[in-house]
Amino acid sequence: MASLSLRTLRSPLRRALLALALPLAAGAAFAQAWPAKPITLIVPFPPGGPTDVASRIVAQKMSAALGQNIVIDNRSGASGTVGAAAAARAPADGYTFVMLATPTLLASHLYGPTGYDIFKNFTPVGSVYDLPIVLVVNPKALPEVTGLQGLIAKAKAENGKLNYTTAGAGSFGHLTTEQLKNIGKFEMQHVPYRGSAPAVTDLIGGQVPAMFSDLVAVIPHIRAGKLRAIAVGSGQRVSLLPDVKTVAEQGFPGFDATSWGGLLAPAGTPKDVVERMSAELRKALADKEVQEKLQGVGSFAAYRTADQTAERMRQDFERWGKVIRDNHITNQ
Repeated sequence: MASLSLRTLRSPLRRALLALALPLAAGAAFAQAWPAKPITLIVPFPPGGPTDVASRIVAQKMSAALGQNIVIDNRSGASGTVGAAAAARAPADGYTFVMLATPTLLASHLYGPTGYDIFKNFTPVGSVYDLPIVLVVNPKALPEVTGLQGLIAKAKAENGKLNYTTAGAGSFGHLTTEQLKNIGKFEMQHVPYRGSAPAVTDLIGGQVPAMFSDLVAVIPHIRAGKLRAIAVGSGQRVSLLPDVKTVAEQGFPGFDATSWGGLLAPAGTPKDVVERMSAELRKALADKEVQEKLQGVGSFAAYRTADQTAERMRQDFERWGKVIRDNHITNQ
């Protein structure tokens, strides 16, 4: 009887094991066949901007390794929420990804509901680049200001009437300046523009005296002597401006404000595909030519694993969300 019972159990047991094995085998087969067609990378900002340029540099390198083209699809609008929403709706089949940038991560704090949840609707693949932010002044408008403490002293002497500009309300430069004002206990008046280009133009023209800007937007003007860099927001000095001290070095220990970009996939994308993309991303960012190309446009290769990227997303979402709430910043 015992032998008979064992034989009768074998068939259901085999079927159960087979049922468990089939999805694993199918997943492995999919991963081996992937990618079987071009991959779409949604860049939620216009062509030519720092997120777009960095995406194209990295995508070109990864395309060669994957054996399929990574096609850039620019879908700009509302701090990247238009493109992110499109990515959230895309099939989780391993053929659509999106390049997250700091403004998109923080968009729900500034715009309200975005139609997607940046944490629930996406799976991190890995961090791609850091985009340093630099505090610059017009040397003709503020000839005596050569460092951060000099700007703070000037702002205090003018009782908060000194202006500063940014690429817009809620931009990373705006948030960074407001946090610095809170910590340093000084006031300056915000003059927001619609984008970096007009803000930098008026900064050079002397209509506004100071700005916290993405490095890529001002590095040519710093080199030409039209603008003076007095501090970088990142925790460490940047190689393109090795003599410019960090904010932390100028009286604010621990201060670190860095805009960054990371690769995300729609939630539910096969794990093997996410892991393969992350591995190829790491290899691409370790390539010296890729690093040099990124530095040439003012950004820096900065690979982090999927888990590290997820943690950074949460930390920045909470940190800058508090700055937005405490200073009543909105873009609605």
